Amino acid sequence: MGDRTTVVRLRQHVNPLSRRFQQEVAVPDWSRIYAIASQPLHLDIGSARGTFLLQMAALHPEQNFLGLEIRYPLVVAANERRDRHGLLNLHYLWGNANAHLGRLLQGVPLQTVSIQFPDPWFKRRHHKRRVVTPDLVATLAQHLCPGGRVILQSDVLEVAVAMVQQFRAHPAFAASPPSWLPQSPWPVATEREQYVLAQGLPIYRWQGVLLHS
Repeated sequence: MGDRTTVVRLRQHVNPLSRRFQQEVAVPDWSRIYAIASQPLHLDIGSARGTFLLQMAALHPEQNFLGLEIRYPLVVAANERRDRHGLLNLHYLWGNANAHLGRLLQGVPLQTVSIQFPDPWFKRRHHKRRVVTPDLVATLAQHLCPGGRVILQSDVLEVAVAMVQQFRAHPAFAASPPSWLPQSPWPVATEREQYVLAQGLPIYRWQGVLLHS
């Protein structure tokens, strides 16, 4: 019998700068969230429906996975699906990466971060809504473990370049390798990635390594 998936209909894009996405969030007790809270954490910023992390958590029980998503109904549906699969190393959390991430990562053994196919916000006046900002990069530099990795993916070259520029501007990060990644470092593809590859279109991938905090 197949997995029963909750159907969630909502707006594709939300404005992260609106007041309702700035409200405080409670920091979870991670010892109650994960079976082994001390395991290294992979954070997926903008986890959407959570399919990528669901598969990753099943493949890597030795690691914890956290999906941060700004659209609350998707978080609820993703956690319901996690529970049906009985995964104790996976959690989805509602939050705004540019408002809440610093508090949420206190004391967490953050090892890897993925930002995959974020909302492009093409109009110039909307660029300030993009998820990768200098403050976000600084927060990740503060909380990543030494040698921690950030992997960026987008099928929009302009967006990919803009994200990379933000990380290159921070002295704590270095590109590894120095150019685009030739392929994804993950054994699992996101839904957007699968769609783009099926169309024969390019994907721009970049990996940054934390040299120091």
